[in-house]
Amino acid sequence: MINFMKYKTLYFLFSLLFLIPSSFFLIKHGLKPAVDFTGGTILEISITPKEDQELSLDKITNLVEDTVILNQAIQQENNIFVIKAQQFDQETNQAIKQTLEDQLGEVEETRFETVGPTMGKELIKKTLIGVFIAAGFILVFVATRFKDKKYGICAILAMLHDTFITVGIFSYLGVTRGVEVDALFVTAILTILSFSVHDTIVVYDRIRESIKLYPRLSYTDLVNKAVTETLGRSVNNSLTIIFMLLALYLLGGDTTKWFVFALLIGTISGTYSSTFTAAPLLVLWEDLKAKHHTSKV
Repeated sequence: MINFMKYKTLYFLFSLLFLIPSSFFLIKHGLKPAVDFTGGTILEISITPKEDQELSLDKITNLVEDTVILNQAIQQENNIFVIKAQQFDQETNQAIKQTLEDQLGEVEETRFETVGPTMGKELIKKTLIGVFIAAGFILVFVATRFKDKKYGICAILAMLHDTFITVGIFSYLGVTRGVEVDALFVTAILTILSFSVHDTIVVYDRIRESIKLYPRLSYTDLVNKAVTETLGRSVNNSLTIIFMLLALYLLGGDTTKWFVFALLIGTISGTYSSTFTAAPLLVLWEDLKAKHHTSKV
């Protein structure tokens, strides 16, 4: 049995290498919100070019910018283009499509949505409420299932560890690459919460079983035993997800690129935290509890 918990301080320091920069970027720059949060219009169109025309993203951008003010660069996936701009009406929409048809070829509208600033603020509010409710339910569920609040609290801390790192990386990308967070990013964050807790519960469940089977072992040894038995399964399970997400990220289109990237970061972080954050937190909890009890005596 490998003594993983011997190096728990190193695990916490490794996490801080990501948590400290994440905190810096979030405090100083925050996240760069997309149209879903700030309000604006999203127009998605498919263009079938004329025989003598070649679709150029720069040319399409110049034609669109003559009519509306873009919020970000136009996204392209084959012959499908996603235009995110300041709010405009149906009349302007028709003008854009007519201009593109005259210059490039047949234009087919596949999506046209306008989000007002009020709806954007409402989405932010609902997102925060959703995260807090999810965290609350997970805390109660884990604490009740394992009949000890420390399991629920440590699971939530590990979950927040994964979420915070993902959000921090997107704050950095917003500054350096202009990456915006939208409703898909919210979906990715909620998915990361679920994945993180799922892997953590597997480790905690093995600890609970070992407590019943080996009552004479110290708590640290029980945690080491559980980690040793579940680490291979966790890594193998996560690798299947990571390989799939890597394929989607490398081969998929621009519209889903950052959604997949968020899931990829969350999966890697969740695999690490379930073993090297959630489990060591339990050992740290017990160590502090023992010291507190000794000081009282």
